[in-house]
Amino acid sequence: MTNSPIVKEGHTYILILAVITIILGVTLSPYWSIVPGTITAFVMFFFRNPRRNVPEDPSLILSPADGTVMSVSEVFEDQFLNAPGVKVSIFLSVFDVHVNRSPVEGDIKFQQYTCGRFKPAFKASAGFENERHAIGLECGDMKILVTQIAGLIARRIVSWVTVGSLLERGQRYGMIKFGSCTEVVVPLNVDIVVKKGDRVVGGETIIGRVRN
Repeated sequence: MTNSPIVKEGHTYILILAVITIILGVTLSPYWSIVPGTITAFVMFFFRNPRRNVPEDPSLILSPADGTVMSVSEVFEDQFLNAPGVKVSIFLSVFDVHVNRSPVEGDIKFQQYTCGRFKPAFKASAGFENERHAIGLECGDMKILVTQIAGLIARRIVSWVTVGSLLERGQRYGMIKFGSCTEVVVPLNVDIVVKKGDRVVGGETIIGRVRN
């Protein structure tokens, strides 16, 4: 977990690219530094880690990621909830912030990393076939499953937490490198307020409300 403007996973990439940019610009010509300099700027942009204004209402379920809602569907979740629920799938393009945030305050009671394929993250089968990392959160009597899913370009999922960790609402807990998908499954007593095609912001956008 980090509060720095750029997450530490991007530091090595940025340093190497910056050195290449400087060397080419000094030894050859400033024109030779344009391409690596542009790539350096994009990598800095990709690994950005902006602050968010996190709503405090405990009845709200927040988006775990920046991106576009691909689907909202009822499912039977058999990994952690062991009950019917509603799944919200969010696609992250390479231009979205890739730091994932906890949708609620809760304890991590379940964690599983599954090796798999690297199909395009926007395909419906990606959540079943692709490499992924899931955490199960307990918030009072409610259980929520959040899954980071690798994609065609994204080849590494990063987690900064483990079972037993207590996550605050909107807290950063990991990221997926270079294009991906994040899914959240909530119980049926949560009213989903987003739909396919909506843009969401991790840690800020309300995707559901717990029904009283």
